[in-house]
Amino acid sequence: MNHRILPTIALALATSVVAFAAQAAEIKNIVIVHGAFADGSGWREASEILGRRGFNVTVVQEPLTSLGADIEATNRILDLQDGPTLLVGHSYGGMVITEAGHHSKVEGLVYVAAFQPDKGENLAALAGSKPAAAMSVRETPDGKYLYLDPKAFPADFAADLPAAEAAFAAKSQVLAAKEVFAAKVGDPAWRTKKSWSIVATDDRAINPDLERSMAKRAGSQVTEIKASHVVFASQPEKVAGVMEAAANEAGK
Repeated sequence: MNHRILPTIALALATSVVAFAAQAAEIKNIVIVHGAFADGSGWREASEILGRRGFNVTVVQEPLTSLGADIEATNRILDLQDGPTLLVGHSYGGMVITEAGHHSKVEGLVYVAAFQPDKGENLAALAGSKPAAAMSVRETPDGKYLYLDPKAFPADFAADLPAAEAAFAAKSQVLAAKEVFAAKVGDPAWRTKKSWSIVATDDRAINPDLERSMAKRAGSQVTEIKASHVVFASQPEKVAGVMEAAANEAGK
């Protein structure tokens, strides 16, 4: 073989390896699934932080009418992404991403003060396994939907937000169909994809010990943040940092 060719081949191979590694690590799409009793607007500050860092962030406004409908809504948004994506879920949104995470574009999952179920589990049973401090969930008169008592909402859901902001969140909360709390999850995507979990240590809506135990079971990388259930809104810089780190690691 011509000895002049060898350096050329070696250089080409090295260039290909570097290019492949860069491509594998390049995740610039982040899709966020909000939880029950809220919508996606609370994620604005965290989304803007990530946007300034070069990420394309989309927030799913799921209907909260059924787990199946919410998974479908998430998959529609994932279909629109132009490449590898990090999928993030808050609270009930963790139930959604556990199944929607099977989407071919999803490279990693981030659970933010979220339920992280295994196959056959539902939200109601998980929540009851380690009762939370808050007991303020109420039924609508027709018995079909659930909401948080507006008087208890600030303390139980958003204790570390400014009072006016927490009060408005209570008034603008999105009611969730009762059936979303009873729906059982299929095979969890966290079994085959990397996952991260943020534990909100002052969470009154989900017992922090439950967040810890679910994350441990799934083998998730855990970050603990001293915050209420809406840690993404009260500590957006820290939450955005976890998401950025996860995006950088997920594709490797």
